[in-house]
Amino acid sequence: MPEVLQNIKSGLDERIGSKITVIAQAGRKKTTTRKGVLVETYPSLFVVELDKAEGTFERVSYSYTDVLTKNIDINFGKKEKIA
Repeated sequence: MPEVLQNIKSGLDERIGSKITVIAQAGRKKTTTRKGVLVETYPSLFVVELDKAEGTFERVSYSYTDVLTKNIDINFGKKEKIA
């Protein structure tokens, strides 16, 4: 795994169990915002368990490449961001 992706994974490993907000690009000038808890990290992706009010999905996964390429934006608090 490249060093930059490993740094993103390490940053997320330290925050397992924390509340997370993920803002994802959903097409042309559209974004989706999902809130939940960071539950697991794997070598190439991480899993967020969504709050009950977030819809029909219970869990979603994203790759570290999504963070690197800025397809998603991750927030853990008002000012705390990854990458």
